[in-house]
Amino acid sequence: MIEYENLKKANQPYFSEFNRVFNQVLESGWFILGQNVVDFENEFAQYNGVKYCAGLASGLDALTLSLKILDLPDRSEIIVPSNTYIATILSILNNGHIPVLSEPDIRTYNLDPEKIESAITGRTRAIMVVHLYGKPCDMDPIIDICKRHNLFLIEDCAQSHGATYKGKKTGSFGDLAAFSFYPTKNLGCLGDGGAILTDNPDFVKRAKMLRNYGSEKKYFNEYQGVNSRLDELQAAFLRVKLKHLDETVAHKNKLAEIYLKGISQKFVVPDINPDFYNSYHIFNIRHERREMLKDFLLTNGVKTEIHYPLAPHKQHALTGMNSMSFPISEEIHRTTLSLPISSFHSVDDILEVTRILNSFES
Repeated sequence: MIEYENLKKANQPYFSEFNRVFNQVLESGWFILGQNVVDFENEFAQYNGVKYCAGLASGLDALTLSLKILDLPDRSEIIVPSNTYIATILSILNNGHIPVLSEPDIRTYNLDPEKIESAITGRTRAIMVVHLYGKPCDMDPIIDICKRHNLFLIEDCAQSHGATYKGKKTGSFGDLAAFSFYPTKNLGCLGDGGAILTDNPDFVKRAKMLRNYGSEKKYFNEYQGVNSRLDELQAAFLRVKLKHLDETVAHKNKLAEIYLKGISQKFVVPDINPDFYNSYHIFNIRHERREMLKDFLLTNGVKTEIHYPLAPHKQHALTGMNSMSFPISEEIHRTTLSLPISSFHSVDDILEVTRILNSFES
């Protein structure tokens, strides 16, 4: 059986170093907001080519606090892709704002710049781009739209660790960028974790206060904050893995190249553009008979996943949106299937998946 993911196998190369840093943290007796968090924040900011980083408890918190930092007027409209993971939309709702869904480009699954401006109104205050599956958005036209309409730009980089657009890392374009370190990510910890990146010193100061009950000085609270601190132990684990992130992304690109060269034309594969360096958190294909294909692959020893089976505006949690129609998003969610592409998969694994996939009678 070729597994879709196996976190023990994915993390096994780091076990000895994990044990070393675990013992260091244990013996230090300092478990919250210690030196490992400070060092990871500096190292992750430097890796992404930005000035500042604030480590948080999750990617959702990073998105939610990014909007809180901007202190927008109540019920501001935030433009967001209609096919994103629900966390992006929840972060907007959690701040009392209005998510305005805009359709993606069917080729890239990211926000279509040509459709954004028609969604802008007098209440629009920000665009929240999502570098879905690890493929960067087309940032130049989006940045231009933000400048012309005086809008904030927030990047959801939960799936794009190590990806670049025209040689520049995702997370370095927006006013704020939110990352998740959920264990399955290219840079994943051994629990939950997240971070905000920014070049704005006021924004990072506010982020570090908001994550700690709105406090900079102990027992004195300037903001109504939350408890959302990146754990010291998780920061130590992330520091180990950050040193290998480029290697992980390069390996995934090698596996993706095998897929792209070998997969039959009866399947829709990810769009390729030399300006976009995809980190391939997910390698998705599309097919009209997705459920039958998924069952066929499993019967033949290949596990797959669906990211995601239901468009966000059709989720029960978002009943106010259920009557809306976003046909491009619905088409993507109806036909998408994610193939194995973890750091532990070998070239032979991917060749075998490709062989079995191509044998599917469509």
